[in-house]
Amino acid sequence: MNLVHVRQRPAPAGIAGLSEAVVDLSAVRDNVSTFRRLASQDVMAVVKADAFGHGAVPVARAALEAGATWLGVARADEALQLRAAGLTAPLLTWLYDAAELMLLGDMDVDVSVSTVAELQQVASVPAVKYVHLKLDTGLHRAGSTPDQWIELTRAAAHHEALGALVVRGIWSHLSHGDDPDAVQNRKQLQLFRTGVVLARRAGLTPSTIHLANSAGAITLDAPDCDVIRIGAGLYGIDETGIGLRPAMRLMSKAIQVRRIGVGEGVSYGHDFTADRETTVLLVPVGYADGIPRVAVKQASVLCRGVRMPIVGRIAMDQFVVDAGDLAVDPGEPVTIFGDGSQGEPTAQDWAEWAGTIPHEIYCGIGTRVPRRYEEATR
Repeated sequence: MNLVHVRQRPAPAGIAGLSEAVVDLSAVRDNVSTFRRLASQDVMAVVKADAFGHGAVPVARAALEAGATWLGVARADEALQLRAAGLTAPLLTWLYDAAELMLLGDMDVDVSVSTVAELQQVASVPAVKYVHLKLDTGLHRAGSTPDQWIELTRAAAHHEALGALVVRGIWSHLSHGDDPDAVQNRKQLQLFRTGVVLARRAGLTPSTIHLANSAGAITLDAPDCDVIRIGAGLYGIDETGIGLRPAMRLMSKAIQVRRIGVGEGVSYGHDFTADRETTVLLVPVGYADGIPRVAVKQASVLCRGVRMPIVGRIAMDQFVVDAGDLAVDPGEPVTIFGDGSQGEPTAQDWAEWAGTIPHEIYCGIGTRVPRRYEEATR
């Protein structure tokens, strides 16, 4: 039997607890500034899903400080969280239950409407003031179908004339925003423009017209839309190569260091067996914390300036790294992903290893991983 020597010691002061997601709010501000410089429209900062896992309230504040004029969320509870934190900027939510409308109205939250039935629900709640009518231009998720649009806009104009609500916005969503050559984008823009004209003919005077997401804000020439919705780009997911800065760095540490011999297996099933004597590090994050289990065959991390492969199966709470013959002490910081400037993997790398998108990597970082906020300087 091979005996192994396991070393443990308290963690260094550089990382709070076992692991942490460090969010650079200056990167969020820089990303908002980049979109404001490249596009003429106002910015709606989309902070749904707890700002893609970055923390909705701190990110929303940073985005507003950088010049965003709107906030957008998917769900009612997300909107109410922002209002409870004291954020008063115009705020749109698009997924809600009828039972939540009173609270949304009381907190001055705009709601999206896609059907006449939804419109009637909203109009029956006096507290709700502003709505955004959504036209389905081709994504086929939510929104009024084109053949029902005239009926919806006429009904909205009727309720507006009665003083039940105000149609503040008209919006839609691109299906191919990251492809500047997609014919579908031009088709959607044409249909959207027609929908706006028809809404105005019905007597509506919306002040907020929005179609483009982060990628579409760069690829789509639509100066008649006065707001762009920045979600992915807010966090540095750079689908169009405009120089955005990733805002999150995921850090952990080696909590155990041990030598294993030739033929020794690592983790469940011994999918990895050492072909040489080597040093392995135990890192205390796993798939319960958002580390994708399917990425293991390609995944690596950065420790002591060296990229080290993850070996063996990623477990619920931990994974193992092969450090070779490099001397590593317990407590040594491990960078799981960052902006890549120090040679570490990026969220995009992890997305490719897992066969997904960086959005899912960020959103998957669980609540056991505390967020720490910083203002980094470049």
